[in-house]
Amino acid sequence: MTMRSTNGRFTDRTALVTGAGSGIGRAVALALAAEGARVVVAGRRPEALAGTVRLIEEQGGKALAVTADVSRAADAEELVRATVEHFGSLDVAVNNAGVFRGGRPLADLPEDDWHTQLGINVTGVFLALRAEIARMRTQPSGGTIVNISSTFGAHTASAGAAAYSATKAAVTALSRGAALDHIREGVRINVVSPGATATSMSLRPGETEADRTERARATLPLGRVSATEEVAAAVLYLASDDAASVVGTDLVVDSGATL
Repeated sequence: MTMRSTNGRFTDRTALVTGAGSGIGRAVALALAAEGARVVVAGRRPEALAGTVRLIEEQGGKALAVTADVSRAADAEELVRATVEHFGSLDVAVNNAGVFRGGRPLADLPEDDWHTQLGINVTGVFLALRAEIARMRTQPSGGTIVNISSTFGAHTASAGAAAYSATKAAVTALSRGAALDHIREGVRINVVSPGATATSMSLRPGETEADRTERARATLPLGRVSATEEVAAAVLYLASDDAASVVGTDLVVDSGATL
């Protein structure tokens, strides 16, 4: 995965990306850096975050890694504080951190798995939003936020993913409400809902990437899963001035799966 120089939509802006150690979060961080942003990458795994920072810096970008668990209010608040202290502002936030605990019917889901998903996928987004908005609303330029949801939830259902789907539907609802609450304060909030993407989360138990390719060819209208860079492109559109009048939308990127 590499950065590609484009049109510099985020030059002189600071972006914060949670869950940025791999997958969609890493792709978003690289894409923001490629378009000029100073990027703070956050997550629970320091080694993975260091890898993202290294990829950005190797191609001339500026990045900072901050280890944080956004399901803890103190961590979310410290993350924003560290971002502003290091780079001077918080202009873009992408709340991507999330977990999946499923693969079994709801009645067989351990309560711990429910609480883990609720804590990171919903409470984590709430706490991150609260801390980010508190900063952005004080800035003359405001800020933009993109929350990463999923097609599971507001757009479709899947066997063995009831609890995960509930958390992701909540992200969409939370985001729309927050968008309405804060747009007049200069904080613009939207959602991207990926479908099957080229990450480990889209692999079924025991499935290889080659198996996934064959399954996607047979079942998805586009015939393939989305690349992480394609999801990142949707995120950057919503975070950029190109989408200045887009407020509270939920942009689906799913190879046509929910048609």
